[in-house]
Amino acid sequence: MQVRVLGCSGAIARDARTTSFLLDERILIDAGTGVGDLTVDEMLRIEHVFLTHAHLDHIAALPLMIDSMAAGLRRPLLVHALPETIAALRQHIFNQVIWPDFSLIPSPEHPFLRFEPLQVGEVHEVCGHRVQALPAQHNVPAVGYAVATPSGNWVFTGDTCSNPAFWRCVNELPLAMLVIECAFSEREHWLALRSQHLSPSLLALELAQLDLNRHPGLRIGITHTKPSERLQIEADIAALGLAQRYPLIWLESGQRFDF
Repeated sequence: MQVRVLGCSGAIARDARTTSFLLDERILIDAGTGVGDLTVDEMLRIEHVFLTHAHLDHIAALPLMIDSMAAGLRRPLLVHALPETIAALRQHIFNQVIWPDFSLIPSPEHPFLRFEPLQVGEVHEVCGHRVQALPAQHNVPAVGYAVATPSGNWVFTGDTCSNPAFWRCVNELPLAMLVIECAFSEREHWLALRSQHLSPSLLALELAQLDLNRHPGLRIGITHTKPSERLQIEADIAALGLAQRYPLIWLESGQRFDF
């Protein structure tokens, strides 16, 4: 399996795209602004979108992507998400005011978009891949995902804070790569707590729950850093010695990882 990082920033700026990962050209994990770097032909290869939650930086490109794809679609785009996430998209985005309801266009029987509700713990077999919804703890209903690969699971926390249930699940899986957020620096530690994100010291507490001995060759990708805070987050992580204790990688748009 190949994972292509379309976006991994917590906000937008030049060369900063928000969260989206493309798996083997046919599965999209979140639909942030990074989707806008795909060609229409690349978009049309996507069959499934798995959303972690309803926040704008994770769904911003979804309505525009469907509009771009519509003329070439021969089957509905399947969007998998928690029922609460789907309800938010229906009420606030695909509501015929902000954007057309593509789950009814061109007809309810043959729409361009079909929502597929999921629950934490469910496993979905799509495009030859096993995708499991993992628990996340955020200020709206949220999930993370584990995708099985021949080398172990590619795991994405989604947006989350302290989350023992997530680690109980993850430590039972063979891991190839863990993608974990760190949205704020230590000087904004209070904001991380309030918004249920991670700062470097909170990241350290979360990674301490990972059983590294069970996962030789593991790579840990840091994602969702705010562009204005990226350098400070790097400095804070270095000061805590996390790069010496863990196999950290700073994710960048355009990276590709093979498993």
